Amino acid sequence: MRYFAMVAAGATLWGCWALFLRPAGLSGPQNALLVLTAMSLPAPFLLRREALRDRRATAALVVIGLADAANTALFFAAIRNGPVSVAVLTHYLAPLLLALSAPWVLRERVSARALVGVPITLFGLALLIIQPGTAFSGLTATLGAASALFYAVIVLGSKEAARAYSPLAVTSLHAPLSMAALLLYFGAEALPSALDEATLRVLVGGVACGLIGNILFNAGLRHVPTAAAGALTYLEPLTASVVGMVFFAEALTPAGIVGGLLVLVTGAWVAAERRAPARLLPEPSATP
Repeated sequence: MRYFAMVAAGATLWGCWALFLRPAGLSGPQNALLVLTAMSLPAPFLLRREALRDRRATAALVVIGLADAANTALFFAAIRNGPVSVAVLTHYLAPLLLALSAPWVLRERVSARALVGVPITLFGLALLIIQPGTAFSGLTATLGAASALFYAVIVLGSKEAARAYSPLAVTSLHAPLSMAALLLYFGAEALPSALDEATLRVLVGGVACGLIGNILFNAGLRHVPTAAAGALTYLEPLTASVVGMVFFAEALTPAGIVGGLLVLVTGAWVAAERRAPARLLPEPSATP
């Protein structure tokens, strides 16, 4: 259960973004670029020729970088276009995509509990996020669902990149590629106006939630079935809702409390599924 706890801890840290991003008041692209900058800080110390020789793992790392830029761009566009609840819910179609695709892409055993649990968890998340009178936007839903597709690619790619790269290397080495793609997409809109308190706050959040959160998630992901890891990512919006209630006085309805409990109970049920011993990925000896 240690590796499940690491995946859960990473997703929980992702749910704490609001503590750093909301007080800073920067735009979505600016936040994304600063977070990726913080995540890329260890990158110069992680390049190893031995790891680069594994072409499949290196190609996966490149795919992660491009997919992360697309995921960020589409998700922020969804939030900017319409209701946040619609954007978040459609973005969290990703765990369902992972549960369906992992047996085909990674040849993992089908997780019956994940296939049952992911739609239940999505329903619980809807109870948690949707407020009475919330509008619906087809464009927002389309953008959010597209971001979910790229997020699923990131998780699948991380599994492949772990063949030769450590969790820290997977986290950091893809970030410069994502930064370059973001700058190509958003241009000057992604650049912060000054190195001030707001910028430093986001950079600190990038280290705490981005760098450390992704290292924990990727370290656990090496030993956890992809479908189960996808189910545990629902701890991110659950944590975000709790952070909003405790620190930003956001209301949590009785239905939201039921939804939050449903997310937790279903996630624990999926993680506790008995499985045959899995073939673990070899430890990447050439990368720290």
